[in-house]
Amino acid sequence: MSEEREPDVVDRALHGFDHLLDVVHDKILRPILLVGRTIAFSFILLLMAIVLVTTLVIGLIRLLNVYAFAGREWLTFGVVGILALAVGLWIWRRRRPVALRKK
Repeated sequence: MSEEREPDVVDRALHGFDHLLDVVHDKILRPILLVGRTIAFSFILLLMAIVLVTTLVIGLIRLLNVYAFAGREWLTFGVVGILALAVGLWIWRRRRPVALRKK
C-alpha cells in the first residue's frame, strides 16, 4: 500500500508546484512582459517616426533647392521655416490645459 501512495504524493506535489508556477506567471511575469513589450514597441515606433520626419525634411529641402529655388537657398530655408512654424502653431493650438484633459 505504501507504494500506491508515493506516486500520489509526488503527483500532488508536482501538481501544486505547477499550479504555483502558473499563478506566478499569470500574476507577476505576464504583466512585466506586457509592459516590456509596450515600451520596446513604443521606442521602435518613435525611432521610425524620427527617421521618417528627418528623411522627409531632407528630401523637401533638396527638392526645393534643386527644382524650385535653384541658387536661392535662403528661400528654401524660409519656406521650411514657415512650414515648421505653421506645424508648431497648429500643435500649440490643439493643446489643452492639464485640468481639462481626460484622465
